[in-house]
Amino acid sequence: MGSVAVTTYASRRRTPGLPVRPAVVSSRSAERFAERVSARRAVTRRHLAVGAAVVLAAAVLSWLLLLSPVLALEPAEVVVRDPGTVVTVADVLSVVDARAGTPLPRLDTVALRDAILEVPGVRSAKVMRDWPHGLTITLVSREPVAAIPDPAGGFALRDADGVQVGRAATPPTGLPVVTIPATATDTKRTLAAVLGVLDALPADLRSQVAAVQAASQDTVGMDLRDGAHVVWGSADQTALKIAVLKALRAAPVSAHAKVFDVSAPTLPITR
Repeated sequence: MGSVAVTTYASRRRTPGLPVRPAVVSSRSAERFAERVSARRAVTRRHLAVGAAVVLAAAVLSWLLLLSPVLALEPAEVVVRDPGTVVTVADVLSVVDARAGTPLPRLDTVALRDAILEVPGVRSAKVMRDWPHGLTITLVSREPVAAIPDPAGGFALRDADGVQVGRAATPPTGLPVVTIPATATDTKRTLAAVLGVLDALPADLRSQVAAVQAASQDTVGMDLRDGAHVVWGSADQTALKIAVLKALRAAPVSAHAKVFDVSAPTLPITR
């Protein structure tokens, strides 16, 4: 008779009624487990390497933009536009020179604009970066609109806001002389009304004005260079008054009048 081989599993307990299966760990399963562990480690190393590269790149980029001279401000690359007749460009550039070498990304353009506003004659300013090394500075200057006699002698030149932007021994060519008597009801408001009217006039009409007088803010009058006188009144309805005066000066029946009263622009009077 043949012999019967009996296999026992001493390490496992047999549950009554259930077959006993041997706990077998194949070499193939162990290899797969080891491969998964190795893959996870490789992914972790890649993530660490990528993170380190990103940090290094950010540090290098920050240095290039914020600390290195690659984007440094060079005064020779600064352009000043619209300085007008009263702003000295060299004064504006001297403000910029104090910031030479500052990288443009770090340059505080708001603080620079505020500093430029302190330059005599500057009414407003706009500062724009001009990569990689320059700036474009656009100005609005305080252009004089009137010459006002000074009791001490000469004339004070004032802009539309009443700010003195210069002095002259004689009125500059083309600039009207403003006279406000000491008996004016409110000198400050009267002057503001006169300067507001002059600032609102188009250049071609303003160039015809030789002198302006006002005893109050409602009694502005202008002498034109051809000898005619304009009764303007208050600073109200300035745009309409300008249109009416231009029409009266151009119409054949009124072009040679000596007085143009546009204080009530809907009912103008000439004589």
